[in-house]
Parts: sequence; C-alpha cells; structure tokens
Amino acid sequence: MSAQKTVTPSAEGLAASVRATKSRGLPPVHLWNPPFCGDLDMRIARDGTWFYQGTPIGRFELARLFASILKLEDGKYFLVTPVEKVGITVDDAPFVAVDFTVSGDGSDQVLTFETNMGDLSEAGPENAIRVERDPESGEPSPYIHIRAGLEALIDRKSFYRLVDIGAHYDDWFGLWSKGTFFPIIPSADLSD
Repeated sequence: MSAQKTVTPSAEGLAASVRATKSRGLPPVHLWNPPFCGDLDMRIARDGTWFYQGTPIGRFELARLFASILKLEDGKYFLVTPVEKVGITVDDAPFVAVDFTVSGDGSDQVLTFETNMGDLSEAGPENAIRVERDPESGEPSPYIHIRAGLEALIDRKSFYRLVDIGAHYDDWFGLWSKGTFFPIIPSADLSD
C-alpha cells in the first residue's frame, strides 16, 4: 500500500488545473464541490488589485483566470477547480466596477457595468445595486451584483456619474435599471 502524497496548494497549480479544464466562457464553479485544501496567500485589495504572497499579480490574464474560478460560500471566498478548493482573502468586494453604459431612459433605462476583470453586468432584478454607508463618516460604498453572489465595488468616478442620472421615486433618490428602482439615499436627506 502506498502512502498518499500531500500537495500544498499553489497559485501555479491552480492556474494549470483551470487551464486544463477551461473552455469558452466562465468555468462551471457552481457545479464543482472539491475538498478544502487550505488557505492560499492570495488577497484581493479594495482597489481590485490581486496579490500573491504579498506581491501584486502583474499579469492581467492570470488575475482574470483566478477571477473566473472565484466562489463565495458562507461569506468566505475560495478559488475552486474540479479537484481543489483554497481560501483567499478579499478586503471588500472581489471586483471593482470601473465603468458603465446607459441605454434607454427613465424607468426603462438599462445600466451595464464593466468590472476591472472585464465582466459585464446589467443592473436589474437579478443584479442589484446596493449602497452601504460608513456609520461614522456617512461615506457611501456602492456595489453591483456581478454573478453568483459576487459583487463589484462601484468606483468613485462611476458613482458620481450615476448620481448625475439619478431620480427621485417614492421618497428616495436612486437609480432605475431594467424597470427596477435602486434606492441610494432618502430624498429628505438631500435637502439637509
């Protein structure tokens, strides 16, 4: 009987595993449920920068590859392949919405966001916009749902552009997209 060899998870091993299974589009991480293999020294900073062992991942294609196998389970983030699952640290949201486009107008408009990893997400019933406020400073942190529970922090320049196209509805100031209104702040708070 041979002893089972313990393999320490590594970014290189994960990347090789994903490349071996990769087809067009996003991998079906929702179908993969491998055993937990431990935590990896990988972190996504609030500005969307990916770090491995304290060093920024300089190759966009590699960071994008890792982003394609990102999974959220019970409030924790994992990189998942068909055979391994490793924990990573995410400072805020795993993506940053760096731009958006508007088509249509009024309640019929559609807001399409693009992330720092090239993902596109149309705000609507399936992809909500939400705003958290810092309890001490009142500073807003706006988010858009991207996929499977993963969100993007909407960057400051995009948020200012969104405020410019906002509307008042039912005592709230907010945004319309795909027939859904997303409240940002009570209208009364704007007059203070």
